[in-house]
Amino acid sequence: MDGAALLSLDSLIALVTLTTLEIVLGIDNVIFLAILTDRLPENRRHKTRNVGLVLAMVMRIGLLMAIFWVMRLTTPLFEVPFFTEPVTEGADAVLVPLSISGRDLILVVGGLFLLAKATFEIHHLMERPHEPGVHRGGTATVGAVLTQVILLDLVFSLDSVITAVGMADRVEVMITAVIVAVVVMIAFAGTVSRFISRHPSMKTLALAFLVMIGVLLVADGLGQHLPRGYVYFAMVFSLLVELVNLRAASRRQPSEAAG
Repeated sequence: MDGAALLSLDSLIALVTLTTLEIVLGIDNVIFLAILTDRLPENRRHKTRNVGLVLAMVMRIGLLMAIFWVMRLTTPLFEVPFFTEPVTEGADAVLVPLSISGRDLILVVGGLFLLAKATFEIHHLMERPHEPGVHRGGTATVGAVLTQVILLDLVFSLDSVITAVGMADRVEVMITAVIVAVVVMIAFAGTVSRFISRHPSMKTLALAFLVMIGVLLVADGLGQHLPRGYVYFAMVFSLLVELVNLRAASRRQPSEAAG
């Protein structure tokens, strides 16, 4: 196909839709980066966030270029016994084989890693709130942060690429959507990270989001496809409630100071 076909109405619609979806899926990356870089010295956070997002972009583009290999990851590798819900009331649960593919393994391992990491961070935030460096950063190294980012980027990128393949049939459209989405994320990553860092309650909420995403990944890897719309609705609703709480707290402070 020529360039004119690439700029056709169908391609532009696919590009806008896919870019929006990539940004939504990339929220996971931005939150995870914000939590990790909060442990770094302040002068290294901005650069590390950008490097992490660029790595995510490179990994997604690389997977798109190796799309046939990615598609082979959906081929079943082995089967494990799995109980299903009884069809009729009073019937026994049925034991059926569950096919596990390479993609499923990556999602399960990535989801478990995300669950463990988020739980550790919640523990660190709640159990040691007065320990030096917990809120100011400086307790991690750039190498350690980027290593964890790469591990989770693989999971997020795989999920993102498989979604992209189902929505567009041109690699050029997919790559353009990924690049635009990462540029948008880089533009707002600093603002999101600073906001989370300034408000401990938002950091706790962000970690709770990561726990939910980890559960989604594990469930998806085990063949239980939970509608993400419900989870995103819960995340947005919780975020709005917390923003209202922060707004109310900011209004109370001047009156308390005056009193």
